[in-house]
Amino acid sequence: MSKKNLLLTALMLMGILLVACQPETVVETVEVTRVVTETVTETVVEEGETIEVEVEVTRVVVEEVEVEAEMEAEDMPVTLNFNWGTEPPTADPAMATDTTSIGVITSVFVGLTQLDPIDGAVEPYLATDWDISEDGLEYTFHLRDDIQWVTYDPVTGETTQAVDDDGNPRFVNAHDVVYGARRTVDPATGSPYAYVLYIVKNASLINASDESVSLEDLGVEAIDDWTVKFTLESPAGYFPAIAGMWVANPMPQWAIEQWDNKWTEAGLIVTNGPYVMESWIHGGELNLVKNPLWINADSVQIERVEGVMITEASTAFAMYENDELDTAGVPSTEIDRVKADPVLSADYFTAPDTCTYYYNFITNKYPFDDARVRRAFSMAIDRQSLIDNVTKGGQIVASSFAPPGMFGAPAPGTVGVHYDPEAAKASLQEFLDDEGMTIEEFNALGIQLMHNTSEGHARIAAAIQQMWLDTLGVEVQIENQEWKVYLQTRKVSTPLSEMPHILRAGWCADYPDENNWVHEVFNAEASSNRSRRNCVDDTCTEVFATEFDDLTMQASLSQDPAERVELYARAEDILAMEEAAYAPIYHYTYNRVNKPWLQRNFPVSGIDFYNWTIDMDAKLAAQE
Repeated sequence: MSKKNLLLTALMLMGILLVACQPETVVETVEVTRVVTETVTETVVEEGETIEVEVEVTRVVVEEVEVEAEMEAEDMPVTLNFNWGTEPPTADPAMATDTTSIGVITSVFVGLTQLDPIDGAVEPYLATDWDISEDGLEYTFHLRDDIQWVTYDPVTGETTQAVDDDGNPRFVNAHDVVYGARRTVDPATGSPYAYVLYIVKNASLINASDESVSLEDLGVEAIDDWTVKFTLESPAGYFPAIAGMWVANPMPQWAIEQWDNKWTEAGLIVTNGPYVMESWIHGGELNLVKNPLWINADSVQIERVEGVMITEASTAFAMYENDELDTAGVPSTEIDRVKADPVLSADYFTAPDTCTYYYNFITNKYPFDDARVRRAFSMAIDRQSLIDNVTKGGQIVASSFAPPGMFGAPAPGTVGVHYDPEAAKASLQEFLDDEGMTIEEFNALGIQLMHNTSEGHARIAAAIQQMWLDTLGVEVQIENQEWKVYLQTRKVSTPLSEMPHILRAGWCADYPDENNWVHEVFNAEASSNRSRRNCVDDTCTEVFATEFDDLTMQASLSQDPAERVELYARAEDILAMEEAAYAPIYHYTYNRVNKPWLQRNFPVSGIDFYNWTIDMDAKLAAQE
């Protein structure tokens, strides 16, 4: 090679190196929530005369802006690509009921306690420790004084500590805890999960708008800025776990009062957890970034969570295979292929999960207001066949509600309902005979099963629909709704005429105790009562107690573990078989694939991205 060619080659290489070393300019379009104050002219009538006046109007607007950032290749943030699975209905701790919303909330907010992700033990979080009175009625929590309320600016990318009107920094304190608990219980808030706090003194009466009590009578008080005391209706050894739930979170009163239901929008939301909300494009994506002011920020390795909202499991799985997601659920149609594939099988993770899949019968809607009909539909479900041929994930047949691992949960198959086609036929026939009805006339009633939109739910529904037809001769119509709409439909406030007869449902542990299952989900007076048990009228404004309700109440009050186990076993049997208020189907298992560069866990409740880690070099290398 000539000297001239050598020089040209060297210059070319230098040019390449210079380009490679230049900072990468990233241009992103983000939605920014802004507060706009403007003067407008309004027409008013004063003393019979029409005049025009100028008034100032403040409103919240969402605008799209382009943000440029320069970034060296080696400075790429540690990024998790994650699928929320759907649009989170809310990021408000007082309003959340679903796992998606709870995942967002547990990422950006802190509770008094938290559950160990491995064994589910209750651990300190905002609270450093707590004292319990001798009678078990008072829990006094001592709080950290260094957790900051923070805001995030989507334009500048800066996280700053919130301040009060005098410019003083805001730290999470006992008064924020009191406000949060009161806000959840306040009937004006309309929290669908308020019943979880009914164990707190006067919570049930306040939430029911009983005029004999006020919010100030709720059994929670700030002893001082860093000490909060809860007074209970009755002793409850599981209360420290409830105290850590999102509904009992400290909440930013000043931000909520200023922005009302807009306070959880990106740019307005005030949080206190390990992550902050960078952006929330509704129906598209919700992204989080690490909170640099978090008490344990140095131990949080993942700096960004880029979260999409892909409903269909097959689409999310395809994105995983294309390295666009770092973790994903495995659709039932892909499980056999995943197990056989040398690469995917190494990524595959399966283990029991603390959730139960079930069908909720609307127990005051004809003909499901008769236990014989409900029992027939439940006994006609061949759960093992469903698992073997449809879900294929090694799920556990459920004969009752709470899964293994929950205190007080009966061993699977020991109580409750079982597949029994002959008994199912006999139960339905007994109803038909008493009603003087033929199966054709029964089918003319138009029995409806509804599920939220999902390929997996659709396959399960189709399989069970066929079982009902083959065993009972019943023709069931299947409908589906988008998740946010579905959550509204299943509310007890929905007119009975607009309700289907059967609703798909799932329940996952908030804390590992049977109280969180049969009592908080199905007790007619102490739960959301989505199955509408024991309703006096169509609107369910009044309910009556049965043996089941008395048993779960007694078990929640008992301090004897052996007695509680016995009471819960009887309650589970009544609920699943005698009342047949619902049809248990299976206890979940995790069936996920995780990239080899991701280390994660599966906590009892919520998502703890702050405990996950990513080998970013390995991830970037795989994406080249």
